[in-house]
Amino acid sequence: MSFGNQTVVVTGAAGNLGKAVAGAFAALGANLVLVDLKRESLATAFGAENDRRLYAAANLLDKAGANDVAQAAIARFGHIDVLCNIAGGFRMGEAVHETSDDNWNFLFDINARTLLHMVRAIVPHMVAAGRGKIVNVGAFAAQKGVAQMGAYTAAKGTVIRMTEAMAAELREKNINVNCVLPTIIDTPENRAAMPKADTAKWVAPIDLANVIVFLASDAARAVHGAAVPVTSLS
Repeated sequence: MSFGNQTVVVTGAAGNLGKAVAGAFAALGANLVLVDLKRESLATAFGAENDRRLYAAANLLDKAGANDVAQAAIARFGHIDVLCNIAGGFRMGEAVHETSDDNWNFLFDINARTLLHMVRAIVPHMVAAGRGKIVNVGAFAAQKGVAQMGAYTAAKGTVIRMTEAMAAELREKNINVNCVLPTIIDTPENRAAMPKADTAKWVAPIDLANVIVFLASDAARAVHGAAVPVTSLS
């Protein structure tokens, strides 16, 4: 697989998965548009910008911020070939009848609304170009309801349904839309939060990144609307 002369937009780029995804695409020659809330976070994660790496600080809950990302990418590289919607978040602990408005809004905003704003901004450019790949991040747990995770599984379930709908809408325009469904991602933060957990059941960021790269490649050109489970090696 090669991504030479392709432009890849990665949201949530300064996070653990975002860094792994960006690194995997960079190794295959892609131009990168790395998106996160603060430019300082991107500089800490990746160092200085260069000819193949553009930083875009944006609040993706603001659709104008997503539009600015798309315009900056086009201005710098001329086209957008791949969008990886990595930005997202997790909370649990409430029964459905106890779910607060704050948690409900947080989970749907960060997982679904950011995705909606980014595809609104970028899909028209892909349609005009006659090609594109979009990879979203759902969750393995979102395949059914889970106690104390109702709002989270609902939000990530929405990501899966949006992926399927977009795939049906865009496949004849030569745009592939798929999503990955990871189990718990093996990050320092998750290890600190769950020190007694069996991390053998978690998925490494680079393993998840490799699946995302595959779905964004021409090797997956016949794959549309898939929700691919990505679980532990054991």
